[in-house]
Amino acid sequence: MRSRVGALLWRAGLAALLVCGIGLLPWLSRTDPALTVLKARSADRDATPEVLADIRAQLGLDDGPLHLLGQWLAGLPRGDAGRSWISGTEVMPDVLQALGVSLLLVVVALAVAVVTAAGVCARTLYLGARRSLDGRPAGGSGSAVLAALPEFLTASVLATVVGVQWGWLPALGWYGPQWTVLPALALGLPAGAVLGRLLDDQLPAAFAEPWALAAAARGLPGRSIARKALRRCVPGLLPNLGLFVVGLTGGSVAVEQIFDIPGLGRTTLQAAIAQDLPVLQAGTLVLVALAAVTTGAARLAARLLIGPALRDGALHTLHRPPPPVRRIPPIAYSLLLFVVIALGLPRDPLALDTRARLQPPSAAHPFGTDALGRDVLARVAHGALDTLLLAVAISAIALIAGILLGLLPRLSGPLVDTVNAVPPVLAALLVSAVWGSGPTTPVLAVAVVAWAPLAAHTSALLREERATVHLTATRALGAGPWYLLRSELLPAALPPVARHALLRLPGIALALASLGFLGLGAQPPSPEWGLLLAENQPYAERAPWAVLAPATVLAVLGALAVTAAGALRRPRRRRTADPADPTDPTGLADSTGSMDPAGRRTGEPPAPEAELAGIR
Repeated sequence: MRSRVGALLWRAGLAALLVCGIGLLPWLSRTDPALTVLKARSADRDATPEVLADIRAQLGLDDGPLHLLGQWLAGLPRGDAGRSWISGTEVMPDVLQALGVSLLLVVVALAVAVVTAAGVCARTLYLGARRSLDGRPAGGSGSAVLAALPEFLTASVLATVVGVQWGWLPALGWYGPQWTVLPALALGLPAGAVLGRLLDDQLPAAFAEPWALAAAARGLPGRSIARKALRRCVPGLLPNLGLFVVGLTGGSVAVEQIFDIPGLGRTTLQAAIAQDLPVLQAGTLVLVALAAVTTGAARLAARLLIGPALRDGALHTLHRPPPPVRRIPPIAYSLLLFVVIALGLPRDPLALDTRARLQPPSAAHPFGTDALGRDVLARVAHGALDTLLLAVAISAIALIAGILLGLLPRLSGPLVDTVNAVPPVLAALLVSAVWGSGPTTPVLAVAVVAWAPLAAHTSALLREERATVHLTATRALGAGPWYLLRSELLPAALPPVARHALLRLPGIALALASLGFLGLGAQPPSPEWGLLLAENQPYAERAPWAVLAPATVLAVLGALAVTAAGALRRPRRRRTADPADPTDPTGLADSTGSMDPAGRRTGEPPAPEAELAGIR
């Protein structure tokens, strides 16, 4: 009870700190909020001292930020979030309406994500139901291409081709269910690909558990075993599914901008740019509350799916030696990426040739030219250095932070929810306010939020691993906490979380690209990939190669990340247990890695009848 109260207070404190920081945003950035509000209201009006003084008097800016913040907080218990500084309307009805729009979009996008994830792991489920998973190569690059699709690029292509050229579905606005299809596809396809890869990574181990082997031996239908294996793996992914819900709600800014959707992400972004603090604070508070509710629902669903086995320590580990990994695809993708960079680096990415504007691919320009006659291959190659190096550095930092904070779930759980509720765009605005604008702003903004999914994944894996039979036995034989952490928990959690970090490498590159696409990242004439996509987007119909080139390289990066992730596996331990070994106080070192031909750990008892009864 005390731990729950402490977690609740910690969560409330983090939310209050975030909201207070947003309330101080104009003063932290040392800008005049009256001038920003004036430009948002009427860009053509002169900023005379009299006009600015009148705005300060209307908004009460002369009373100081602490007075304004206190006044805003005092109205929250009554459901009053103040009035917009720009439009003068009440904030709460507009924010709740935007939240309803975003939630409807998220529901449809989640449906698309579930269908996509089912397609990604369908082959594994089919082979597992037929008991034909032995020797199945790990990994696949089809889902990597989906995961690496830039949401804003997919949205632009769908709006242009499907909505405008073909006229199958509406491309702009928000007036009915048919308006949700295209934006939901743009949001759901990448999310479903990532979730499907994480699920596909655990399914082979679920099919190798004793209950599955015993069920197959007793003649249970394969589809029933496949359903139970799916149910066994889903709880470990529910925290990340909850993060997707919150991330899609506030993070779909680019998609909402393209399709002109009045959602919460777009509303929050416009309020942040205009420094409309009441709207920005209310939107952020709603996102934090949504994150808390979603996380609680995900944890409850995980407990219901696992049942009492989590409490009784009766689970079997899902982290087993996997089948062989195909080495050719990651080598091929690496060579392809290397060739593109090597061919483009000797070229000048800034050389202008207005006589060669929007030229198609040729021998002189293999990727064509852009609207200013610059060589697209040169810009893609030079942009790859910055984008890849930054993405790899952020991924490494996020992995380390995610592992360390995942070991402390009571500390990191509320922190994950709060951080995940902050869209990267808003994080970029907050970072630029405190740190100042510059090339490091998007890096810091993405790094601030990139560790949260990895920490949630680590906590979920460790929670299930602590409830396994072999860990209970090892603890009962006298193993201490440090030995369990070093020899059991970390070896079980590190490989899947590291694979997860690699899967998110293209996503981090996309986050940097998204900030560049929205004008919050690199600035012209930088060849950063997001800026390339943003610059060439207006010419997508006339010169599609200018957009397809950076998008294809992003897809290759995603395929490389997925196929390379298959090589990160938990190693087998070959040494024999030695009771006299001081580094192995339990004498069970070999039992954590050795497996018999049936897929069980050495010395692990067969599944009891009670366990078989639970899968019928």
